[in-house]
Amino acid sequence: MDTSLAIWYLGVLLVLLAGVGWFIFQQVFKTRRTESAMNRLQSKLSKVKGTTQEHFELGSLYLSKNLAVPAIQQFQQALKAAETEEEPVLAPIYNAMGYACFVQEQFDLAIRHYKDALKLDENYVTALNNLGHAYERKNLVSQALDAYEKVLQNDPQNATAKRRATSLRKRVVVA
Repeated sequence: MDTSLAIWYLGVLLVLLAGVGWFIFQQVFKTRRTESAMNRLQSKLSKVKGTTQEHFELGSLYLSKNLAVPAIQQFQQALKAAETEEEPVLAPIYNAMGYACFVQEQFDLAIRHYKDALKLDENYVTALNNLGHAYERKNLVSQALDAYEKVLQNDPQNATAKRRATSLRKRVVVA
């Protein structure tokens, strides 16, 4: 009986180790893919003038690694490159710049960039959600609620906006 229990525990241990090994493999593969893309873009952009998309992609990669300052620099380069391109899509760039400022707790700048994104696409749900979050961090409850309400007008099933609007409505009634 003791050997069968030991074999069972060994089997469980092997399954757990295999699961952890698979998780680690996936993380290493994902990290190597990100690093490879960053290196490719950094190398290219150091030699030639890049496109809006390339600068945006590099900025997004920096953001994924919590490197907000170089991300903002790349987003600014993306905006500069967009001046020479036909019909560039700028709202996501402004939204990403807002997010980079937000993670640095520069909420006023974040709000400005989110509003710039919304000037270009007034129904941009991600920017509206981000704007609401930035207003919340500044304790501007009514503005945050307005932003989340607009999200819900455009996307009634948006879980984030539903949850945050419900919470903020309680605060507005209490206040």
